[in-house]
Amino acid sequence: MRKDEEKEIRELYETVLKLKTVKDCEMLFEDMCTKNEISAMAQRIRAAKLLKEGNTYGQVIAATEISSATLSRVSKCLKYGAGYQKFVGEEEK
Repeated sequence: MRKDEEKEIRELYETVLKLKTVKDCEMLFEDMCTKNEISAMAQRIRAAKLLKEGNTYGQVIAATEISSATLSRVSKCLKYGAGYQKFVGEEEK
Protein backbone atom coordinates (compact mmCIF):
# COMPACT_ATOMS: atom_id res chain seq x y z
CA MET A 1 0.00 0.00 0.00
CA ARG A 2 1.30 3.45 -0.89
CA LYS A 3 2.18 5.69 2.04
CA ASP A 4 -0.67 8.12 1.33
CA GLU A 5 -3.22 5.50 0.29
CA GLU A 6 -4.71 5.06 3.78
CA LYS A 7 -5.16 8.84 4.03
CA GLU A 8 -6.81 8.98 0.60
CA ILE A 9 -9.18 6.15 1.50
CA ARG A 10 -10.10 7.86 4.76
CA GLU A 11 -10.81 11.07 2.81
CA LEU A 12 -13.09 9.07 0.52
CA TYR A 13 -15.04 7.73 3.51
CA GLU A 14 -15.24 11.21 5.04
CA THR A 15 -16.56 12.58 1.75
CA VAL A 16 -19.24 9.89 1.60
CA LEU A 17 -20.28 10.75 5.16
CA LYS A 18 -21.08 14.30 4.01
CA LEU A 19 -23.83 13.02 1.69
CA LYS A 20 -27.31 13.81 2.95
CA THR A 21 -29.66 12.79 0.12
CA VAL A 22 -29.95 10.22 -2.65
CA LYS A 23 -29.41 13.08 -5.10
CA ASP A 24 -26.13 13.93 -3.33
CA CYS A 25 -25.08 10.29 -3.74
CA GLU A 26 -26.04 10.28 -7.42
CA MET A 27 -24.03 13.42 -8.11
CA LEU A 28 -20.89 12.24 -6.31
CA PHE A 29 -20.92 8.64 -7.55
CA GLU A 30 -21.60 9.74 -11.15
CA ASP A 31 -18.55 12.01 -10.93
CA MET A 32 -16.31 9.42 -9.27
CA CYS A 33 -17.35 6.17 -10.94
CA THR A 34 -18.18 4.80 -14.34
CA LYS A 35 -21.71 3.59 -15.01
CA ASN A 36 -20.37 0.02 -14.93
CA GLU A 37 -18.76 0.54 -11.51
CA ILE A 38 -21.99 1.94 -10.08
CA SER A 39 -23.96 -0.90 -11.64
CA ALA A 40 -21.57 -3.48 -10.16
CA MET A 41 -21.91 -2.00 -6.67
CA ALA A 42 -25.71 -1.92 -7.00
CA GLN A 43 -25.66 -5.53 -8.19
CA ARG A 44 -23.72 -6.57 -5.07
CA ILE A 45 -26.22 -4.82 -2.78
CA ARG A 46 -29.12 -6.57 -4.55
CA ALA A 47 -27.34 -9.92 -4.30
CA ALA A 48 -26.70 -9.42 -0.58
CA LYS A 49 -30.37 -8.59 -0.01
CA LEU A 50 -31.48 -11.68 -1.91
CA LEU A 51 -29.07 -13.89 0.06
CA LYS A 52 -30.32 -12.39 3.35
CA GLU A 53 -33.86 -13.25 2.23
CA GLY A 54 -32.81 -16.90 1.90
CA ASN A 55 -32.47 -17.19 -1.87
CA THR A 56 -30.07 -19.79 -3.26
CA TYR A 57 -26.96 -18.96 -5.27
CA GLY A 58 -28.77 -20.07 -8.41
CA GLN A 59 -31.74 -17.83 -7.70
CA VAL A 60 -29.49 -14.84 -6.98
CA ILE A 61 -27.45 -15.38 -10.14
CA ALA A 62 -30.63 -15.66 -12.20
CA ALA A 63 -32.08 -12.49 -10.66
CA THR A 64 -28.95 -10.34 -10.83
CA GLU A 65 -26.68 -11.91 -13.48
CA ILE A 66 -23.83 -11.60 -10.95
CA SER A 67 -20.83 -13.87 -11.50
CA SER A 68 -20.45 -16.83 -9.19
CA ALA A 69 -17.04 -15.52 -8.04
CA THR A 70 -18.50 -12.13 -7.10
CA LEU A 71 -21.49 -13.77 -5.43
CA SER A 72 -19.13 -15.93 -3.41
CA ARG A 73 -17.37 -12.78 -2.17
CA VAL A 74 -20.69 -11.11 -1.34
CA SER A 75 -21.78 -14.22 0.53
CA LYS A 76 -18.52 -14.39 2.48
CA CYS A 77 -18.76 -10.71 3.41
CA LEU A 78 -22.41 -11.14 4.36
CA LYS A 79 -21.47 -14.01 6.66
CA TYR A 80 -18.22 -12.70 8.16
CA GLY A 81 -18.20 -8.96 7.49
CA ALA A 82 -19.96 -6.14 9.25
CA GLY A 83 -21.07 -3.80 6.48
CA TYR A 84 -23.71 -5.87 4.71
CA GLN A 85 -25.05 -7.12 8.05
CA LYS A 86 -25.48 -3.60 9.36
CA PHE A 87 -26.66 -1.72 6.28
CA VAL A 88 -28.21 -4.11 3.76
CA GLY A 89 -31.88 -4.76 4.34
CA GLU A 90 -32.10 -2.49 7.37
CA GLU A 91 -35.24 -0.84 5.96
CA GLU A 92 -37.11 -4.10 6.59
CA LYS A 93 -36.43 -3.94 10.36
